[in-house]
Amino acid sequence: MHYSPESLEAFLQAVETGSFSAAARKLKKSQSTVSAAIANLEADLGVTLFDRQSRQPVLTPQGQRVLPYVQSIVAASERLDEVSVRLAGNIEPRLSFVLSDVWQTTHHESILNRFAERFPDIEFECLIAEDEDVIDLIQSGRAHVGVLRVQERYPMDVTVARLQVGAQMSIYIHKQHEFASLQSVELDQLHTVRQLCLKTYKDPTRNTGGGTMWSSPSLLMLLEMAEQGFGWGILPRWLVEQFGHGRLQELKVAGWPQLIDVDVMWSNKVPPGAAGRWMIDQLRAQQA
Repeated sequence: MHYSPESLEAFLQAVETGSFSAAARKLKKSQSTVSAAIANLEADLGVTLFDRQSRQPVLTPQGQRVLPYVQSIVAASERLDEVSVRLAGNIEPRLSFVLSDVWQTTHHESILNRFAERFPDIEFECLIAEDEDVIDLIQSGRAHVGVLRVQERYPMDVTVARLQVGAQMSIYIHKQHEFASLQSVELDQLHTVRQLCLKTYKDPTRNTGGGTMWSSPSLLMLLEMAEQGFGWGILPRWLVEQFGHGRLQELKVAGWPQLIDVDVMWSNKVPPGAAGRWMIDQLRAQQA
């Protein structure tokens, strides 16, 4: 039996978003269209996927059994799309790449040099963003390929792959601050000093754990704030070493520094062309 791609997608989006109306907004369709697509899938399968008695639809036991199979079908379809792009060799006229400052610049400089030689006629754009902002840029189509620190959860309309090269994050404060001379610092002590924390455009309400704070969606801006003595912050080691002007002290705090894993991301609804796929392959092949 052949199942409608629209029905499969509607089912997965309803599971992810928690309601038919939210799935409709995500898919830019009417709620009645999404409801009908899911009803058609239920009719094709001969089972009820959602219990509609409560305020929000809840997966039935049959729906829970079906879910991983639908996810596998959609994932296989996305892989087929990627293969077709590679085989066709269609080169897009423009590639927008969004990069996190968590990831050291030396990791992508050599890739960009090779990209310039291989695709000399492509318009290339490099954006800087972090976390949820990277995801938003990919989902909206503003960027085609993105690099970001690993997130706990990703939306269904993006594909991610783990990179072999991660990033080290540590806690820094101005060298003239009293904490800079201590052998070790407790987290409770840090909460008595202003924290310089990352807050993205997409999630400005992010909770950082208490205490007075200044925030920015840019790690480079947080670095400059720390250099001026406005507080302490969690920053990439490479960024401090390259742009910190020797003004910051890494604090010895239990559990720090931390090695952060990094992912490359792209849309599975509008996948990158040949140049974007080449970029993804190069990023994934790079070793420390």
